[in-house]
Amino acid sequence: MKMSSRRRRCKRQLIKFTQHITRFITGTLSSDNEDEEQESMTERYHPENLEQLQSQTHFSRQELQLLFRGFKNDCPSGVVNEDTFKNIYALFFPLGDSSKYAQFLFNAFDKDKNGSLSFEELVCDLSVLLRGSTEEKLNWAFNLYDINSDGQITKEEMLDILKSIYDLMGKSVHPRLKEEAVRQHVRMFFQKMDINQDGVVTIEEFMDCCQKDEDIMQSLKIFDNAV
Repeated sequence: MKMSSRRRRCKRQLIKFTQHITRFITGTLSSDNEDEEQESMTERYHPENLEQLQSQTHFSRQELQLLFRGFKNDCPSGVVNEDTFKNIYALFFPLGDSSKYAQFLFNAFDKDKNGSLSFEELVCDLSVLLRGSTEEKLNWAFNLYDINSDGQITKEEMLDILKSIYDLMGKSVHPRLKEEAVRQHVRMFFQKMDINQDGVVTIEEFMDCCQKDEDIMQSLKIFDNAV
């Protein structure tokens, strides 16, 4: 199978996943842990000031109200834990092991690093992925690759992310890529992105390189019609 075919398949699955997450917070998808969450907190969750949340996202007040109305029905505790998030993600990659990539994705959503996703965190990130500017989307992608949040991407971090992507694709990628092939991809990325050749990629280098790459810029549009 050609690389372009793999990428198209992955994009389609990512779009479906985004639609799934959107349905989750709009209340059209029930959480497997709903009963457990209801028992853990007796008081229903309420979002922060909607005006403030509106100013932080690309959603209108009415859209935020609709999103929250469904979210509170499925998550009265106001949070989505990592296991629930992984279970949702696994639905769209049944042929592979999506757990590691889902963990990286969860951590990128989990801004306060408390081990759970709030309505605000989900909505803010969905706002970026669905309606954000090019700069916002690239910044979000950089934070995904910057696993330890130290402001730079190392070869090890990029290797971990790429390996997790090939793991989640599983049997849909044939023949299976060996680790050395993945390492070669990392070396190619760094030859292009690590402008000053210091062994790490900064946010400035990442943004500059991505904005000059037509394939990357096209890939940022995959969520434009997701909802």
